[in-house]
Amino acid sequence: MTPLGRLAPYLGRYKGLVAGAIVALVLAAATTLTLPLAVRRMVDHGFTAANSNFVNDYFGMLVVLAAVLACASAARYYFVITLGERVVADLRRDVFSHVTTLSPDFFDRTLSGEIVSRLAADTTQIKSAVGATASMALRNLILGLGAIAMMVVTSPKLSGLVIAAIPLVVLPLIAFGRSVRRRSRAAQDMLAHATAYAGEQISAVRTLQAFTNESLVTKRFANAVDDAFQAARASVLARAFLTAFAIFMVFSSVVAVLWFGSRDVLNGTMTPGTLGQFLLYAVFAAGALGALSEVWGELAQAAGATERLTELLGEKPAIAAPVHTIAMPEPGRGALVFDQLSFSYPGRPDAPSLNDISFEAKPGETIAIVGPSGAGKSTVFSLILRYYDPQSGTVAMDGVNLRDADPLDVRRRIAVVPQDVAIFAASIRDNIGFGRPGASEAEIEAAAKAALAHDFILALENGYDTQVGERGVTLSGGQRQRIAIARAILRNAPILLLDEATSALDAQSEMLVQKALEHLMQGRTTLVVAHRLATVLKADRILVLDQGRIVEEGTHASLVALGGIYARLAKLQFDHGGQAFAAEKSAAG
Repeated sequence: MTPLGRLAPYLGRYKGLVAGAIVALVLAAATTLTLPLAVRRMVDHGFTAANSNFVNDYFGMLVVLAAVLACASAARYYFVITLGERVVADLRRDVFSHVTTLSPDFFDRTLSGEIVSRLAADTTQIKSAVGATASMALRNLILGLGAIAMMVVTSPKLSGLVIAAIPLVVLPLIAFGRSVRRRSRAAQDMLAHATAYAGEQISAVRTLQAFTNESLVTKRFANAVDDAFQAARASVLARAFLTAFAIFMVFSSVVAVLWFGSRDVLNGTMTPGTLGQFLLYAVFAAGALGALSEVWGELAQAAGATERLTELLGEKPAIAAPVHTIAMPEPGRGALVFDQLSFSYPGRPDAPSLNDISFEAKPGETIAIVGPSGAGKSTVFSLILRYYDPQSGTVAMDGVNLRDADPLDVRRRIAVVPQDVAIFAASIRDNIGFGRPGASEAEIEAAAKAALAHDFILALENGYDTQVGERGVTLSGGQRQRIAIARAILRNAPILLLDEATSALDAQSEMLVQKALEHLMQGRTTLVVAHRLATVLKADRILVLDQGRIVEEGTHASLVALGGIYARLAKLQFDHGGQAFAAEKSAAG
């Protein structure tokens, strides 16, 4: 049960609930343990005409004990269930909060669906354990120990027989419990894999249906679910065998004790009432141990779930604030310097994405980064955002090496408009306000107007309160991009990163988005990644990347005159179909 011990800090936050649950458990167990005493006295003293009132009094007392037991059981249920709900709510919050701080390297190797499965299925398993299962285990433990103590008081001889049999029951429980825990962990891993696959396919359901692959993904999911079932069945089989073994051993011990006790009654060395009292205590102890064998399996399952969650909590962000953080200067100017930087992704250490990169972006300057696919353009943005640290060289912002700064302070100075815009299943107002939480409605609307999004938003049925669906599915590509631009405008950061912001748009949407971007870029240090060279003609400088190196640098005109990679890219795009001059002139405005 070691993994469950990691929940102790959460239980420690609610000492009142824990104390209430323990008091209720002890009271319920103590009340139950008084019943055999009453049975013995009635059997030995009450079944005569002269003692009829004695029997009536004892039955009246039993009714009182029943009321106490009912109240104690109700209190136990309230305290333990509330405690379970509270602990799991805290655990979910802490796990989610921790996951949001992990570096992209973690998400590069972990499926998001598996994380969601741990937050949902595993925490539900723990809630059951901390609540009902743990209380039942503790109740039966108290009841079992109390019953054994009373058995010793009632008949030391018979108690010796019962106690001698306890190791035969408990030791296999522990051994089988470990097996159950391993099998439960395997079942939970299989279920997480199936959940992750389902989440991935559902999020891409339009692509799935467009390629008519419903039967293919259904078969794969069915196989994943069947694997999870087989693992769960193995866990259940182990628990069933564990329960059967425990119950057989426990009640066989009771039968043996009853046989020995009946011999003592016949010999006159024990009264019938004493044997009845001892037998009830033996049944209580046997029932408690039998129930423990069942809840032990459930606790083992919860232990496996706790292991999976604590693995998440144990993940350390690859990118974190240093012990001695250097504060970023205020106000931010937006100066960027790459100095002899080389970088490889953690998953591909032998394949450098950037190699000895050096350049400087002055405050307010617009720099375009172009080049073939895989040249390392988007990697430059990842390093500016400090999603990763370079293997050698430095990135500096406003004179501060990013390794010496808090990543949160760095990212607060950056606004991003990506190619694949993240639109959340919320209102348009909430999506724009995501750029700066706490912004007023007037500020949100002003940002939308600057992004040329205000008119189309008002044309929607509920205006800014319109729900846009998962990933903004109810909006067009141009509308999503303008919401992303409004979000970046609202952020009002000194550095702007534009990553293929217009590449997937039609001509009319591109024109609107380009106008909105021009407003956004004013007064900001802007880095633009683009394949479509028409979007970079107005840049102050253009950097041409190839195989992770800067191979050319200059303006559009100077690079065309150079006749290198950029000139070839420009020729392919602007000269296609004999429309070079018209396309370039139109793009340049």
